[in-house]
Amino acid sequence: MISELANKIFQQVITDYHIHDDIDFEMVNPYEKDSIAHLFYLKNWIDTAQWHMEDVVRNPQIDPVEGLKWKRRIDAQNQVRTDVVEFIDSYFLNLYKEVKPLADAKINSESPAWALDRLSILALKIYHMEEEANRSSASEAHREACQQKLTVLLEQRRDLSMSIDELLADIESGRKYMKVYKQMKMYNDPSLNPVLYKEAK
Repeated sequence: MISELANKIFQQVITDYHIHDDIDFEMVNPYEKDSIAHLFYLKNWIDTAQWHMEDVVRNPQIDPVEGLKWKRRIDAQNQVRTDVVEFIDSYFLNLYKEVKPLADAKINSESPAWALDRLSILALKIYHMEEEANRSSASEAHREACQQKLTVLLEQRRDLSMSIDELLADIESGRKYMKVYKQMKMYNDPSLNPVLYKEAK
C-alpha cells in the first residue's frame, strides 16, 4: 500500500531531521533517485524544514528585517514544495498511463499527490503533538489536551491513508481517472504579481 510506504518514510524523515534539528542541515536522501520513495523522502524533508521556518518567523521578538527574510524564504520553500507535489503526481500519471478509464469513470476532487501532501503534514502534526503531550515542563491540563488532539490526529491519519489507497486502487482499475492542474502560483512570478511587475518598470 502506498500510504504505508509514505507514512513509514515520513516518520523516517522526521526522525532523521531531528537528529540535528537544523533547518540548514543538508538532506541526504537514502532512496534511489527515480523511485517514489525518493520523492516521499524529499517531500517530507521540505515540509519538516518549512515547519520549523514557520516556528521561527512567529517569534514575537524577531527583528522585522530578519522576519521578512524568513517570510521570503518560506515563500521560496513553498514553491519547491508545490513542485515536488507535481513531480509525485507525474509519477502516478506515468504509472497509470496505460489504464483506460471506464465509461462511467469519475474524477477525484484532489489528486493523489495533494492527498499525500496532507499526509506528510499530518505526520509532522502527530510528531509535534506527541512531543507536547509528553512535555514534562507543561501542565497536566496541557498534556491531557494535547493527548486528546493526538488521538484525533492519529484517527485522521488512518482515514486519510485508507482514502489515498482507495483512490489509487480506483485509478488503477479505471473507476476514476487522474486530471492534474498545475498550481500556477502567481505571487512568486514577476510577470504575474502586480507589485513585482510595476516595480520593474
